[in-house]
This record gives sequence, structure tokens and C-alpha cells, in this order.
Amino acid sequence: MKVELPFVSQLQERMSENRPLMQFIIGPRQVGKTTGLEQFLSRYKGKYTYKLVEADLVSDAMWIRELWDESFNSSTPMNLLAIDEIQKIPNWSETVKSLWDQAKKNKKNVKCIFLGSSSLKILKGLTESLTGRYEVIYVHQWSLTESQKINSKFDLDLYLDKGGYPGSYQFLKSEDRFKSYITNSIINNVIEKDILIEHHIKKPSLLKQMAELLASYPAQEVSFNKLLGQLQESGNVELVKYYLSIYESTFLFRSISKFSGSAIKTKLSSPKILPACPALAYALAKLPVEEGRIFESIVGSYLLKICDKVFYWRDGDYELDFVIQIKNQIYAIEVKSGKNKHSKSMTKFLEKYPKAIPKWITKENYLRFEKEGLDFFTKT
Repeated sequence: MKVELPFVSQLQERMSENRPLMQFIIGPRQVGKTTGLEQFLSRYKGKYTYKLVEADLVSDAMWIRELWDESFNSSTPMNLLAIDEIQKIPNWSETVKSLWDQAKKNKKNVKCIFLGSSSLKILKGLTESLTGRYEVIYVHQWSLTESQKINSKFDLDLYLDKGGYPGSYQFLKSEDRFKSYITNSIINNVIEKDILIEHHIKKPSLLKQMAELLASYPAQEVSFNKLLGQLQESGNVELVKYYLSIYESTFLFRSISKFSGSAIKTKLSSPKILPACPALAYALAKLPVEEGRIFESIVGSYLLKICDKVFYWRDGDYELDFVIQIKNQIYAIEVKSGKNKHSKSMTKFLEKYPKAIPKWITKENYLRFEKEGLDFFTKT
């Protein structure tokens, strides 16, 4: 991968500060976190230690203490420590907190970069132990703009079909090899090396069925009972919710709630399912998925990258694709794969929320939306 990943410059800027906070690079498998770190280290002018955690070789947090001492307390100390997949180490956050605080107390200028592919375990450790000591850099599946940097032939239609994982782009001309890569190198690896090792899963086969189901409903509001009814093994709604939360923590799928004036109603609403990228729906869905749904899905997934408050809206037969909140302003968003911008649902929503600003995202302006981010909404 010759192209420099976008987060590398951000990491360089932060680590050039005199006393930077710990940097956590979090994101799914196979999107370039390790490659980006190696790009950063290749031009780093100081001495560093870099280690990848192998779960079967690291049994406890003593490994971190020993590595820390070797790096920062030896006769020839390093000034940067980088650990990949740190979430696989038991009690990692408490240990890092203790070592970091001791170094600061002793006025040692230590620099740390940690990588992880499980947002749930990483963020739990950060919020419980490391408050005020870290910054997070999120790395996601590749956007269309990023994909075009390594393959100039990548257009929106190709991205809607197979976009998201750069390693899979070498197999674009072979459907079987492409699906095999996504299924074996990504999905099965996530299930077997992340989920089954780190979570108590009573029914792994049910978990795998759940992934296929979620991929089959991109950008659709689906009740938990409906998902449960389509699983081939017995389960319950709470189990379905749990499995969805696991897939969200490993960056494969996301879900958004219904926009409502009531926080309780929002929490209890059926979720709208968003695969993290089109390649997941292409490889996992049992039946072909409408292109319009995939287009809506990539818009929703990108909104989640740039905005904290993303919802959908429904009132009877009226459904608005997305509602976002930027500061105190509400934006109503309709996604159109065609050129027709007429929408009864938009009209209905604006009648109920007259201060909302309407926006349309189409195939014609999608690249501008990607490149401008939130400015697409806030600038006229």
C-alpha cells in the first residue's frame, strides 16, 4: 500500500508535541492501522519499541511492565512505545495507568501509541482507568475518496458494489475470490480471533447467522423480533441485541435509533441497520440487495464517522432517511439514487420540525459530501 493513510499526518502532528497524551488508534481489521503506524515509525526520528500482542503468548499484564522497563528504564532507553492489539492483554488499562502516572511523577517524557480492533474493550478501559491521559484516532473502512487514491478506476458504482477494504481490491475481477477474502480474512477472523476469544458466546453458529441477516437489511429499520424470527436456531431478543452490540464493537455493523422528542422512545425504537461498508453486504447477504439501499447505507455510515448524533425518522408511512444534529441545529436528510428530489416524508418532517434544514444527498453530489464532511450541511 503506497498511499499514505490519512491518520498518519494526524499522528505525526500529535507526537511532535513536547508531552503528548497517549494515542489510541482504534478501528476494524484490514483497514491499515498497522500499515499506518509503520509509515509513521519509518520517519520517526527517535528510538522506539514496537510490539504486536499475540493472545496465546501473552498471559497477563506483567508483559506490559517488562516491555515498559525495557523501553524506558534501560541503560539505552527509547522515547516511544507502540503496542498493537493491546486490548488482548488482561487488565491492560490499569497497568498502563500505573506506569504512565509513575513516569509523569518522575518527569519522564514517555510517548505511547496503542492500537486496537475492539472498540468495546478499548473504550471501556479508557473510560474506567485512563481519563484525561489519552486521545483517540478512529480509522474506518475506506471511503470512496480514499479508495480512488490507490485505484483511479474506482467510481461510485464500483464502490457501491465492493468498496471498503483495500486488501480486497486486488480481487475485484473475481467474485469468488473477493467474497472469500471478505468472508475468511475479515469476517471469520473477527469472529474467531476477536469475538469468540474475548466474549462468552454460547451459540457461535447463531452469531454467524446474525452477520448474514444484518448484511441483508442495509439501511432498513428492522425489529429485533423480526431478526429473531429469521434465525435458524432458538434464541431470544436480548441475545439478538447482545450479538448486534458485539458486531458494532468490532466495526462490522452499526445501528441508529429513531429520532424522537422523547429519549425513552428513541431508546426503545427498532434500529436501522448499517453495514460499515458495501463489501460486507456484497459478501454476506444471501439475496441481492437493492442499490438504493446500499447507497443510503454508505451515506449513513459516513455520517456516523463525522457526526455523533445520527438518527432516522418515521411517522406512520412517512420515513426520512437520516436526521442529524450539529450543535443545536437539526438537519433532515433524504438520500436519492435518482434525480427526483420530491419527498412527501421530507415535507411531513418539516411540518413537525419547521426549524430543521433540509438536505439531499445524491449520486451527483456524494463525492462533495464525502470531501466536505460537516461543511456540506453547515455551509450554504
